[in-house]
Amino acid sequence: MNKRPIAAWLGAALLASGVAFAQPSDRPARIVVGYAPGGTTDITARVVAEGVGASFGQRGVVDNRTGANGFIAAEFVARGPADGSQVLLCPMGPMTISPEMPGMHLPIDVRQDLVPVANAARSSYVVVTGANSPYRTLQELIAAAKARPGALTYASAGYGQAQHLSSERLKRMAGIDLVHVPYRGAAPAAVDVIAGRADILITNLGDVIRQIQGGQLRLLAMADRAGWPEFPDAPRLPDIVPGLEVIGWFGVCGPRGMPEEAIARWAEAIRTALNDPVLSRRLIDSGLAPNYEDPQTFARTIARDRRAWGETIRAAGIRAE
Repeated sequence: MNKRPIAAWLGAALLASGVAFAQPSDRPARIVVGYAPGGTTDITARVVAEGVGASFGQRGVVDNRTGANGFIAAEFVARGPADGSQVLLCPMGPMTISPEMPGMHLPIDVRQDLVPVANAARSSYVVVTGANSPYRTLQELIAAAKARPGALTYASAGYGQAQHLSSERLKRMAGIDLVHVPYRGAAPAAVDVIAGRADILITNLGDVIRQIQGGQLRLLAMADRAGWPEFPDAPRLPDIVPGLEVIGWFGVCGPRGMPEEAIARWAEAIRTALNDPVLSRRLIDSGLAPNYEDPQTFARTIARDRRAWGETIRAAGIRAE
């Protein structure tokens, strides 16, 4: 019996079913992260890697390649193999803000060089001030800012970051004037807000949840209507400033040319991981919420938020420094 036609037929069948994209057990499923270990992007990647590794029957590996606001990692994946062996943990900022920023020189075009695989986690933003701040509510802070234009300050994780743009949205929509104080990351920004050297910070809940729980920061508002189970009575920013809502996310993207079968396989593995109660609890404890979106839905989320952040950038006249 001639076994070659049978082998060829089996190969074609496996390719059509997507099984051909299963990695060998000694080849890890790699998730590349553009930020340092310990942050919310890295935490999401490690949860996804563990779940995907279990689904694939192989090791899930996180590869941190920091720098250039995540674009060292993004370029590494975009220029790398498109066989489904590695993907990028793609947070909201590099996918929606950086491409809209005038003067920003990017090594890749995220719309052309990356493809959406799945959204994995939702990041509620919060408005916080120091525990010793005189402002007990966001309404009090807004009233003070209106009474003394330019006297109050807001901290951010850096110029052009989502924290910066969120505060610019607050300024514009609340009709107040605040002075921007940029930092190199959310952690030092939170330190100065705690110390009273800056009045307010809008950032990911995951960046400051421990300081809120520990009483160093006062939670003035949740920046989205969904809120957070641990803070059920926290005011909602859209109720204080109508129309103002800030929601972040952390998804997974692959390189251009990644086969549809491989995309579907990763997406299903991510969905399964987020349904695991142990893994989802790890996200929740870090101030993140499991938020699976399939490739098509995730693509619409990226497009929607890119339009919204682009409008904010143009309205505030912000350019890359």
